[in-house]
Amino acid sequence: MLGRMSEESDFPAAPAALPVPVPALPAGFADLGLQPALARAAAAAGWAVPSAIQAQALPAILQGRDVLAQAPTGAGKTAAFLLPLLQRLLAAPGVHEEQPRRLRALVLSPTRELAAQTAAAAHALAPQLKTVLAVGGLSINPQMMALRGGAHLVIATPGRLLDLTRQNAVRLADLELLVLDEADRLLDAGFAEETRRVLALLPRQRQTLLFSATLGAEVRALAQRVQRDALLLQVDEAMAPAPHAAPASGAAETPAPNITQRAIVVDTAQRTPLLRHLLKAEAWPRVLVFVATQYAAEHVADKLRRAGVAAAALHGRQSSGRRSGALADLQAGRVTVLVATDLAARGLDLPLLPVVVNHELPRSAVDHTHRIGRTGRAGAPGLAVSFICADAPGSEAHFRLIEKRQQQRVPREQIAGFEPAAVLPVLPADPNGGVKGKRKSKKDKLREAAALAGAAR
Repeated sequence: MLGRMSEESDFPAAPAALPVPVPALPAGFADLGLQPALARAAAAAGWAVPSAIQAQALPAILQGRDVLAQAPTGAGKTAAFLLPLLQRLLAAPGVHEEQPRRLRALVLSPTRELAAQTAAAAHALAPQLKTVLAVGGLSINPQMMALRGGAHLVIATPGRLLDLTRQNAVRLADLELLVLDEADRLLDAGFAEETRRVLALLPRQRQTLLFSATLGAEVRALAQRVQRDALLLQVDEAMAPAPHAAPASGAAETPAPNITQRAIVVDTAQRTPLLRHLLKAEAWPRVLVFVATQYAAEHVADKLRRAGVAAAALHGRQSSGRRSGALADLQAGRVTVLVATDLAARGLDLPLLPVVVNHELPRSAVDHTHRIGRTGRAGAPGLAVSFICADAPGSEAHFRLIEKRQQQRVPREQIAGFEPAAVLPVLPADPNGGVKGKRKSKKDKLREAAALAGAAR
């Protein structure tokens, strides 16, 4: 089984294991063992007071423990692994003089955007270290050039890292610290095989950190395979922190994310007109709208633009430059609405985003949690609106399953002028329910729709 670093590691020796349970949250990062210079850099980056997951993770990681950490979206997981990782690199003997540089730490991320945000934070916190971002969707040649002379830290997506190893541009034999960021997403169908191939290339003796918003069976099985004597850390919604705000009391613990949910019943064809109405009536300044497919992202964004709404699309088929530009335009207020696939549901930090709209319902309750978690971050209030299609068989039942999984009931409402033409009977909740599992075939759905239409006559 893969596990912690060997005793021959150039990192400073780890002291005794962290006692469990973790004591009360300390007032600052210095109390967690973070070096003063790095603590000051963290404060300059907006991390003045440790969040719950940071307070638990930093001492354990600094001691060399393998860590399996679960915390809700917006809990500050990036700082929880990045700060101790950088400190261990900065303190490693000879790290500043060695030529070529040895790759000592690797962060695997599922998306370019998440990797880029992590790399930007690493550059800001420890510019004296050489950090290289290696992601797909961009030319590989500049990344190969950046790796000449080695690197201390690589932050990569799995596919591009495999490309670089095939080109002999990166050497993994000296790796001592691995982070699997958004581990549950790295095990999705689109990443699982590449992640497995990357893990097979890594040295067996290393420190391994898994951070995830959910700890399903697949993540736990992965942890059993790649970690040794891992410390399990879990932070629930009640301890969700405000990672960019320092409470006057010095405590990091804050109430759960302040997200108000609304569920609006509407006919399928009226969703985009209703969205336009809400934008005007409620004066939403910026909105992230989730749809199911790349085509829908472009289609809805185009319809909004033709209606005079500043809108852009975000999905996986776009170039990295276009995706980065769309996110920057939303943040800068150059666009009011960003219509996105679930590419935008994980890891992205969109400060002070006020509203998320589920134009199409997510496939699962987990995806729902990640989607709405783009708002209500850092203690700010947020609004999450879900459209339930009255003329789509199973839509209401599907949302009920999401409610059941999140243990929260959201009152249904209708908007004047957009009332559904005919509310169909609600289908009984299927145990599979279309939520990431066995789904009904198209023929079955058509038969159900015909049966319901006949019953309504």
